[in-house]
Amino acid sequence: MCSLFRTFAGMKETKWESNVILVDADYVDKVAFDLTVNFERMIGRRIPQADMAQWLECVALDGGLRPQTSVVSPQTSIQVVLLHKHAQMDNFTPGRFAELDGKAFEGRLGEFLISCVPVEDLTTMDDLFVDSMQVVANAEEVKRLIVVPDAEHIFNKVREGLRHADPDKHVTVLAMQPMEGGNFRQEILGYSLMAALGIRSEEINKMA
Repeated sequence: MCSLFRTFAGMKETKWESNVILVDADYVDKVAFDLTVNFERMIGRRIPQADMAQWLECVALDGGLRPQTSVVSPQTSIQVVLLHKHAQMDNFTPGRFAELDGKAFEGRLGEFLISCVPVEDLTTMDDLFVDSMQVVANAEEVKRLIVVPDAEHIFNKVREGLRHADPDKHVTVLAMQPMEGGNFRQEILGYSLMAALGIRSEEINKMA
C-alpha cells in the first residue's frame, strides 16, 4: 500500500476536515514494537513492519467510518495528525516523519491526509496531545474525532479534556485496554496494530 502515498498541499492551521485522527506516534510505535517481539516469540515467525496505510484505515474503521456506498457522494477526507518527538517510527513502513508529512493516500474509506507535528522543547508530548485534542474537539467543522493517546499515562487528562466536547460529535479513544469512564466510545488499539503487522487470527487461535 505504500505506493499509494502521494504529496498534497499540506495542513492549513485554521482548516480542519470533518474527520480527524490524532495520534501520539511515538507511543504507537512503541506498542507496535512490543507486539512484534511478543508475537514473534509466540507464533515462531518474523513479523514485518506495520503497514502505515493499513493501520490508519483500521483506525478509521474503529472510529466508525465506513466505505462509501454511492459513487456520486463526495469523497470522504480523513485528516491524520501524527505528534512525535522522534525522527521516525521504527516499526512502521513508511515510518520517517519527514517523508510522511504532507503525504496522502486514497483507501476504501476515503482520502487520508497526513500531517506530522514535532514536539518542541517548550512543551511535552502529553501537554501537546491534550491541547491539540481539545482544539480539534472544539472545532466546529470536525464531526468525528479519533484519538490515540498514551492512555496508560494520560487517560485521566484525555477523559477530562473531552468532558465538555460537543455531544453531537462522534469521539473514539483507542487504548490497549478498556479505561474507566468518559463520554466517548472506546476501542482496543491492539487489534488495528495486529492487522497492520500481518498477524492473522488463525495464528492466534492455534496458541489457544
